[in-house]
Amino acid sequence: MTKTRAPAALSLPLGLLVALTGCSAQDRATDPAEVRELAGSTQARHSREGAEAHLRSVVRAYDEETPLTLGLVSLDDTCAGGTAADWLSSSEDDRYKIRCTLRVSAYYGADPKRIAQALDGVFSAGDREAAAGDGAAGTVPFGHDDYRTRLVAYYAGRGPNPTGPDTPEPVQVSDPSQTLSWDTARSDPPTRAEEPGPPAAGGPPLSRHLREPASTTVADVRARHGMVFRLELSSVDYYSVSKDGRTVQDWE
Repeated sequence: MTKTRAPAALSLPLGLLVALTGCSAQDRATDPAEVRELAGSTQARHSREGAEAHLRSVVRAYDEETPLTLGLVSLDDTCAGGTAADWLSSSEDDRYKIRCTLRVSAYYGADPKRIAQALDGVFSAGDREAAAGDGAAGTVPFGHDDYRTRLVAYYAGRGPNPTGPDTPEPVQVSDPSQTLSWDTARSDPPTRAEEPGPPAAGGPPLSRHLREPASTTVADVRARHGMVFRLELSSVDYYSVSKDGRTVQDWE
């Protein structure tokens, strides 16, 4: 008697069978055409404009409220589609259809003989914003706390390295929203702010890469002023949509 062979699907392990039959749109990577459509949507554009306006206001605040002189702005805007679900492990990347992120860095010139005055001016701007206590506070978040006061004294030649004896020259202050760093003045060999990285591939609406002014380099800013301060703003996820279709991030 000839035996009837069971269908191939029935002979698969139960876990694999469930995985195969349960595959849905939420399990797959986002189709590139859908990523492009979402990135160019009115909602994405509105969120992009709001996030960029905020980040640029922070950049301007340093130019207008501190002794630093703005020389170059670097902006990178990227939108990426979600990945396929991994049955063995899950990550944030497989939970959304699209996520768009803005990254902004600004480069300012200063006189290397006046680092103390430049830092003191930055911290004074932070003091004023903290005292104002309104929505503008936070664009320059660094005020005169104990460490920063000793940092100014160190660069003015009135005190020791605030990080301790025999430690490297301090070259940054930071908080969760931003990092301000500067070229070393007392280190050998010196460390300096580097040029912005290469642009992301894709082109609008998936990516934008701006350098303002386009022909200016970090080296140009340094040559004009003597040293460079770099302001790196924390990246902002300004627009994302989960795979169930909910907008889970929208800049207001």
